[in-house]
Amino acid sequence: MKFCSHCGHTVVFEIPAGDDRPRHLCRDCGAIHYVNPRVIVGTLPYLGDQVLLCKRAIEPRYGLWTLPAGFMENGESSEQGALRESWEEARAKLRVDELFSVYDIPHINQVYLLYRGELTDTNFGPGPESLEVELFDEKDIPWDEMAFPVMTQTLKHYFSDREKGQFGLHRGIIERKL
Repeated sequence: MKFCSHCGHTVVFEIPAGDDRPRHLCRDCGAIHYVNPRVIVGTLPYLGDQVLLCKRAIEPRYGLWTLPAGFMENGESSEQGALRESWEEARAKLRVDELFSVYDIPHINQVYLLYRGELTDTNFGPGPESLEVELFDEKDIPWDEMAFPVMTQTLKHYFSDREKGQFGLHRGIIERKL
């Protein structure tokens, strides 16, 4: 950040009085600009023993598979955002069962909230951000073509929980690979 979004003057990066970490500060108007993590919301759509995946039509990770998810918008709940993303990416309609996984990814300032939900019909297909949308049995998941580690972890937890016959809330931290 170089300029204050309130008054347009240049900003400095230093620790404000009473804080414990550097922030962008405007010495002209006094604004402190907080930059906080982005929230990504999505779903793990299932139908019977199959899960719905989307092949990405956008960067990052163009052409790889993922669960439908994206940035939460202002003015919506995390569940509303997850359902919106499922529609935008896969034209999928589903009934949300529960929050299934929460992952922090500190090195890219993101928090993922993924809901498990049952597809309510089979009239799904690619939205503008997807090349393909497909239902997969566990044995057919393209594990080597998954776009993001958080989605791989979520799917592994889902299949493990399904085998046990009991679904729980899964939490974790995805660390940067060195």
